[in-house]
Amino acid sequence: MIRPIVHDPAALSVPATIATPADAPVVTDLLETLAAHTDNCVGMAANMIGVNKQIIVVQLGPFAIAMINPKIIDHHGAYETTEGCLSLPGERSTQRYHQITVKYKDQHFKPQQQRFNDFTAQIIQHELDHLAGKLI
Repeated sequence: MIRPIVHDPAALSVPATIATPADAPVVTDLLETLAAHTDNCVGMAANMIGVNKQIIVVQLGPFAIAMINPKIIDHHGAYETTEGCLSLPGERSTQRYHQITVKYKDQHFKPQQQRFNDFTAQIIQHELDHLAGKLI
């Protein structure tokens, strides 16, 4: 189900809680909502659709992947950049890393570990900020 995007900074500032298999429908909703916004969005966190769980989705070329309870376990190559967000107007400065390694569960709740670089790494870091309640 495509859900409306949350724009309330107070709601977006609350850190997300651990997701469980009971939250699987949220993954589907996130993927469908991201697909509806591909013209101006490359990633989405569950709190952006009103669900305060540690779930993100990231557009990787023609397909999107879900990451449940993601955590960066390694990073390299800090740089400064500016980012925009579907939930908030304007752009903000932030620090990101060119390369990150993330542990997460896939949409079937199977453990995964993967390295991401450059723009994909930046998207994931932005979405993880959402999960931490950090507004970017």
